[in-house]
Amino acid sequence: MLESMTGFGKAIATCGDKKIVVEIKSLNSRQFDLNIKLPSLYREKELELRKLLSERLERGKVEALIYTEQAEGQSEKRVRLNRELALAYLNDVRELAEAGGLELSENALPSILELPEVWQQERPELEEEEFHKLQEAVEQAADALLGFRRKEGAILADDIASRIAAIEALRLSVEDHLPQRLKTVRERIEKNIADVLQNEEVDHNRMEQEIIYYLEKLDITEEHTRLSSHCAYFRETMNSGKASGKKLGFITQEMGREINTMGSKANHVDIQKLVVQMKDELEKIKEQLLNIN
Repeated sequence: MLESMTGFGKAIATCGDKKIVVEIKSLNSRQFDLNIKLPSLYREKELELRKLLSERLERGKVEALIYTEQAEGQSEKRVRLNRELALAYLNDVRELAEAGGLELSENALPSILELPEVWQQERPELEEEEFHKLQEAVEQAADALLGFRRKEGAILADDIASRIAAIEALRLSVEDHLPQRLKTVRERIEKNIADVLQNEEVDHNRMEQEIIYYLEKLDITEEHTRLSSHCAYFRETMNSGKASGKKLGFITQEMGREINTMGSKANHVDIQKLVVQMKDELEKIKEQLLNIN
């Protein structure tokens, strides 16, 4: 079964009065490229989360967004007053005022409370239970994304299979033109031989070698047969359950070689038209494979 690299997954986990939300989306990429955004509380576990996602998703340009929401009436940010520092600021300001012969203003305290580090945010420790909930949410979001990928992959597989069938149908159409092509080639060779035989000084061995070379150069039987084999192998690989965009891409490269060689040897207008159509179908398959995991 083919899997697309494009997908989206979301999961929500609850831990006490906190809601953990995980959103993951992926796009095409040759390698696994992860950009993850998460609260500072979870930063210590980032490497573990990256490893989990890389093993599950394998390829794609992935963006993971993790954030938390507190229950109504609760605040995730906890701050405390650094009383010692605030009093130290107050004493310094009082001493400065006395030294200058000034009275300490009533507005001094609000100003002191705005000085750096008077208010400090508490940094809670990540509890093991909350991390387990986070892992579960990440796994569920990844599963949802993989389900999305499989649905997209099934659509891509149907389209690709129809194009492989089109290439095979075009290849069979080439066979219909082979008798006429052979007749045309034979007539051309016979005419050329007749022209050469008008010259009494003919190297018959050389002429025989040239004829054999000419026939081999124009023969497309081998390319025709190999293209059929590549199409069958492509379909077999795609339906094997172990298909990958890279492997299928290698097979299309071999198909392209046979089609190109067939076109260069064809020397027949109708066959060359069929070759152009096969190339068009193959290019569309290659475009679709760029999105296959």
